Amino acid sequence: MPKIRRALISVFDKTGIVELAKVLKENSVEIISTGGTAKHLNENGIETRPIADITGFPEILGGRVKTLHPKIFGGLLSLRGNTSQMEEVNQHGIDLIDLVAVNLYPFEQTISKENVSIIEALENIDIGGPTLIRAAAKNYLDVTVVTSPDQYEAVANEIKQNQGETSVELRKTLAAAAFALTFQYDSCINSYLAFETNSESGFSEQIEFQLEKVQSLRYGENPHQRAAFYRRSGEARVGLVNAKQLHGKELSFNNLIDLDAAFGIVQEFSEPCVVVIKHTNPCGVASAESLLKSYLNAKATDPVSSFGGVVGLNRPVDNETAQEILEVFTEAIIAPGYEPNALETLSTKKNLRLLEAKDILNPVSKEYDIKQVQGGLLLQDQDFFNINDINFNVVTKRQPTEDEWTALKFGWRVCKWVKSNAIVYGTKDRTIGIGAGQMSRIDSSKIAVEKAKRMGLSVAGTSMASDAFFPFRDGIDEAAKAGARSVIQPGGSIRDEEVIQAADEHDMAMVFTGVRHFRH
Repeated sequence: MPKIRRALISVFDKTGIVELAKVLKENSVEIISTGGTAKHLNENGIETRPIADITGFPEILGGRVKTLHPKIFGGLLSLRGNTSQMEEVNQHGIDLIDLVAVNLYPFEQTISKENVSIIEALENIDIGGPTLIRAAAKNYLDVTVVTSPDQYEAVANEIKQNQGETSVELRKTLAAAAFALTFQYDSCINSYLAFETNSESGFSEQIEFQLEKVQSLRYGENPHQRAAFYRRSGEARVGLVNAKQLHGKELSFNNLIDLDAAFGIVQEFSEPCVVVIKHTNPCGVASAESLLKSYLNAKATDPVSSFGGVVGLNRPVDNETAQEILEVFTEAIIAPGYEPNALETLSTKKNLRLLEAKDILNPVSKEYDIKQVQGGLLLQDQDFFNINDINFNVVTKRQPTEDEWTALKFGWRVCKWVKSNAIVYGTKDRTIGIGAGQMSRIDSSKIAVEKAKRMGLSVAGTSMASDAFFPFRDGIDEAAKAGARSVIQPGGSIRDEEVIQAADEHDMAMVFTGVRHFRH
């Protein structure tokens, strides 16, 4: 490839662009630039040529039209080895552009903000940027396209090492990344507009997912199944995918599923909270003034099942809590951080996987919940329902006490994360018994009570949470027999009156939420 003689730089994210531009200048490359980018480079001592000098036309419409001009795209798309095209280029006075450094308006970041207007979203749809990127990538045999600050170092190194040139291998890699970027960008816009314009479903006729491999896994749910971990391309999202492993064995497929459940549960609580997960279900959840007490109470719900479990915490792990966790064999821990002495303590177990998830208390990224069936996919909104938005309706003669209200809301937040049919008995700050994944709701209730008794815990005075309505009164009778004093459930059964009557007969308080939390 001939030496790079002219570059067009137009970036929203200006991270590292000065350093790249300096390398270009050191290699006698003329830099064409637009608006804010030109200002930024000039302020840092890098001379640029205004885009209007090339096009002979000013930037218009508040910057909506800057680069869309034949003299720009002729300089990008012309084939250097094609004699007739080069003659045409010379005839029209088109300057060749050998490198394009562009990144895009933050559309995905914009629409992730609360209450963003459609006008603001539309203003953050980049038009010129993707067009420049696609043109440069199409002509990668002659043009270098750079779309991310992460690529600047590799490009700069080749320019310095090859007397102002880049290799065709690098240009091809960059072109592939460029088309991946524009694909993801357009897919995001498509999904957003489909949701905004289709009030019935919010789902477009076609949905594409762009995925990037995070790591290969030793195997899947079972040793005979192959597996890998992928992230969604584009803007960083809150979640397990951003967690950093600090210590321990390689993560397994099952570890990641359990860690994701732990991440989600502790996100429900702003106060210190700890959960112990086994096979995606919480063995116990607790919230207290200290992390240590939270862990002890969570483990106490079901210490037998806690063996070989995953622990999630929404506060940095202190050494006292770390020492207590080591008393039980634990597969993995996820927390927003670890105090130095706690990390040292936990690292004495060479196989214990320690994950740091700094965004564990950040607002949740709204994404599709995806499940695979034979030959297809099921998509739905994720079950994110702010408890403050629920219209709690007391349907019994007796109102819940203040402590019961706290306990009911605590149990409701936990119940959402338990496999259906789900029953949770608890107090205002901890679980006492959990029944998960049974075909019958009454069986889930009985199992929760039996497990609590087996662990030496009393269900008397607790509140019971159910992920769905009670089809019969027997579930309430069973709860009353165990000693529960209040119940929270969605309501909606054809036998609601019978169920409410049962609660009144037992002098229990019952609250309907109108929101179901099936978890299959």
